[in-house]
Amino acid sequence: MQQPQRWIEITVGFFLLIGILALLMLGLQVSGLSTSLTSKNSYEVTANFDNIGDLRPRAPVTISGVHIGEVKSISLNPVSFKAIVTLTLNDNKMLIPDDSAASIYTAGILGSNYIELTPGFDDTSLHQGSMITSTHSALILENLIGQLVYKIGGGSDNASKKPTKAN
Repeated sequence: MQQPQRWIEITVGFFLLIGILALLMLGLQVSGLSTSLTSKNSYEVTANFDNIGDLRPRAPVTISGVHIGEVKSISLNPVSFKAIVTLTLNDNKMLIPDDSAASIYTAGILGSNYIELTPGFDDTSLHQGSMITSTHSALILENLIGQLVYKIGGGSDNASKKPTKAN
């Protein structure tokens, strides 16, 4: 009687271990850590932006809506005070033209920011350490609303024109 009981306990333990490993793999897949750990065919490029809005590390990098990489890091240039964004692009066999443009967009009205690459027409392609020179900063919703209110309110042109007394 002791032998079948032991076999059941070993089988239950084995299935429990498989379940824990499956949950671990699911957690890695959902968090995106597994892609950054297994991506060996990748290269890094940089881009300078005037304003990155709410862009965060690990934000997607896309071309035509297709995920091709992610934002690795964001730092500040102490001289020009521009944001330096380092992008990790997944496939080093993909020939993205050197004159491509990088734009920061928002997913939906209040969604997170991501970078969209618009391929150019140059014969040379981006490679490890390249810099994307054509960049378009994020549109900040609060700034746009502020400009709209300013325009509707008449702006500073009407405030500076005071009636003068005629002699």
